Amino acid sequence: MRPQLANSLSANSPSAQSWRAACVALAVFALIATVAPVTVRCCLAGETEAKYLDNIHQVTEGFTKAGEGYFSPDGGTIIYQAVPRDYMFYQIYTQELADGQVRRISPGRGRTTCAYFAPSGDKVIFASSHLDPQIDATEQAERDQLAEDAKTGRRRRYNWDFDPYLDIFEATPDGSELRQLTDSPGYDAEGSYSPDGSQIVFCSDRDGDPDLYIMDADGGNVRQLTNAPGYDGGPFFSPDGEWVVFRSDRKKEGFLQIYVIRTDGTQETALTDNNGVNWAPYWHPTKPLIIWAGADHSNPQARPNYDLWMLEYDVTDDGFIASEPIRVTDAEAADVLPVFSPDGQRLMWTSTRTDDHSSQLWIGDFKYDE
Repeated sequence: MRPQLANSLSANSPSAQSWRAACVALAVFALIATVAPVTVRCCLAGETEAKYLDNIHQVTEGFTKAGEGYFSPDGGTIIYQAVPRDYMFYQIYTQELADGQVRRISPGRGRTTCAYFAPSGDKVIFASSHLDPQIDATEQAERDQLAEDAKTGRRRRYNWDFDPYLDIFEATPDGSELRQLTDSPGYDAEGSYSPDGSQIVFCSDRDGDPDLYIMDADGGNVRQLTNAPGYDGGPFFSPDGEWVVFRSDRKKEGFLQIYVIRTDGTQETALTDNNGVNWAPYWHPTKPLIIWAGADHSNPQARPNYDLWMLEYDVTDDGFIASEPIRVTDAEAADVLPVFSPDGQRLMWTSTRTDDHSSQLWIGDFKYDE
């Protein structure tokens, strides 16, 4: 993992990558390391983001990298993925926002990613490869690679690993009562709950390439939601449970766009259509807004910078109608993976606007008048 993610993102033109490399943009900020209490820092907003964000402050510190955080239902706790200093793969952590106390809740071995709270607050899900039958060899191969990189000074191009041993697991918020929900061969990850907690939408490559699936919260009754060439991933249910928003490179390999689809598989609609990478979409809980991270890749000679964008939407008899995108952030650093708090009053995202340019989680008060 490279420490200056803004540079690593901009160095990789998506036109030169397969869907597997392209959807790295979706997980690139799935990052972090140690578990010390937090000293909060503040950040001045740029001219554009000052319209929509106030009281911007850093909420993770003392980590090599931190990112892809989600709020608990009461808004008091966040869950995110991390690379601890003494291990090479992501693990899952929770953190209390009031005092900054951090707890690792994943098993401690293998790759882990894509954590999310159940609406009830009594369960969480995440994907883990700790049951990899060759885990010792997998870990040693990564240690050897890291040692070689350190010896040569090589900075590897970031590449999200679609680990075939990643499955979705359920646990209590303290990490106990771990239970496996998927066991299909291949990659199962990127899961999130429906608003009533009865279903989970997730990404799986069980049919040959990554598509979206919905299953009951206990892992049963799996059904396929999308079936298109390329990558479909990063899905989230709408607040009313009727739609799923996701990212896909089906139109042009490596160029992710934002889509919505009804949960019955109908009325699939593209919300973005540009020469860029658009990913990590998320619904506002009470306003008709979808927010995401995007960058313009139309000029291969220019360095694209990832910012947060949003759009207004309306659901009519004619389908899902979206407005033109609205820019939310304008920092020189990369801003990605935005999520709203359950009451919609705060926005949390991952950014390299830190003093050391490492990716960390930031929160700001969200301001928007319809």
